[in-house]
Amino acid sequence: MCYTCIGDNMYEYINGKIVDIHSNYIVIDNNKIGYLVYVANPYSFEIGKEYIVYIYQYVREDEISLYGFKTFEEKELFLKLINVKGLGCKMALPMLATGSISGIMDAIERENILYLKKFPKIGDKVARQIILDLKGKLATTSTSSNTKDYDELIEVLKGLGYKGQDINKVLPQIDSSLNIEIQVKEALKLMLK
Repeated sequence: MCYTCIGDNMYEYINGKIVDIHSNYIVIDNNKIGYLVYVANPYSFEIGKEYIVYIYQYVREDEISLYGFKTFEEKELFLKLINVKGLGCKMALPMLATGSISGIMDAIERENILYLKKFPKIGDKVARQIILDLKGKLATTSTSSNTKDYDELIEVLKGLGYKGQDINKVLPQIDSSLNIEIQVKEALKLMLK
């Protein structure tokens, strides 16, 4: 039986130093507490460096686990993938390690079953279910390298109820060097056009 946390998730992110790396997880130290976090590619992190790791807390009767992502977009895609029937956290996480976000989204939109079946444990049935459940529901704008500059703006707009697809359309028109208050005002003007 699966339980969910109050709200969507108890943790949004952990900001801390990587103190250990294993084959499928990292340990991140935040205020002298070491969090074991399962990640798609642990070796993309460096011991001793500080990171913001976006977190999803998985709660089940017999397990509580943390899954981490370098970007908010990775986390969003992961959350959509684990809502697909037959696709759990342990099957969705390797998809993020072996394929780019835009590659996965493109495969879903183009109904490329062969691409999806290349991922570990993804067979024909699950690949078809992914396409059935997610086609047309993913933002098709590829994540740009400067999306990180807009993380706070994206969070505010999502908090106001705007969808990722709509937000991605206005981001290129907003100057990321402006303070967050002005960025929000500009984004809202563009959203209401």
